[in-house]
Amino acid sequence: MTVQEGDFVKISYTGLVDDEVFDTTDEEKAKENGIYSPQKPYGPIVVRAGSMHVIAGLDEALIGKEVGFEGEIEIPPEKAYGPRDDTLVRSAPVKDFPEKPTVGTRVSSEGREGVVVNVVGKRAVVDFNHPLAGKTLQYTFTIENAVEDTVERAKALINLFSGRDMEVEIADGTLTVLLPPGITYDRRWLMGRGMAVHQIFEYLDGVDEVILKEVFTRPAKAEEAPEPFVEATEEPGEAPEPAETEEPEE
Repeated sequence: MTVQEGDFVKISYTGLVDDEVFDTTDEEKAKENGIYSPQKPYGPIVVRAGSMHVIAGLDEALIGKEVGFEGEIEIPPEKAYGPRDDTLVRSAPVKDFPEKPTVGTRVSSEGREGVVVNVVGKRAVVDFNHPLAGKTLQYTFTIENAVEDTVERAKALINLFSGRDMEVEIADGTLTVLLPPGITYDRRWLMGRGMAVHQIFEYLDGVDEVILKEVFTRPAKAEEAPEPFVEATEEPGEAPEPAETEEPEE
């Protein structure tokens, strides 16, 4: 099968910059290169070709390839994380930061994430460029297989925008997503669920309704252990002091 725009495919990849691995779907490779994160799910991911679920250069490279393809590609900054923009390097008074900034401190401002790259006197210099802006990247990737099942496609879209695997059911045009406990406190899910639902409607035929279902189960009561039986005993008391007696008169 030749991958066309709109096809769902499962891929694995490793990204390098200046011959150093910065991203990979391979858990062992992540550990070997010191970039392993216990919060990140590893393993092949499912993407829709042509939908920018990965960076532009890699997305374009999928189209026209055969399922099973293994290869490498070099991606220029324009099709990766963009060129560096000097206007995104700004300085601010140290007193404006919630905590004293040091080089490497990550900050957020006006919807952008940045990192402190220098502190001069009472001002800190923050770079809001993506860390890989202006970099040419190398990717090795494999197109594992095509994904045709609607449920698997829906699960893939949800995973892309939440970073979680969730149970999905579909019946009579209604797609139900079983939300895991505590998901309402997940910032990534709160920000990405709207886009996930939008793309489910846009890319999956036969889905007329999406239900996000959160189920709570009463926790089982822990059985109270019986108190150990202890036979009551009298505590030994202090011996009474002998009564004082008068010495007999001579």
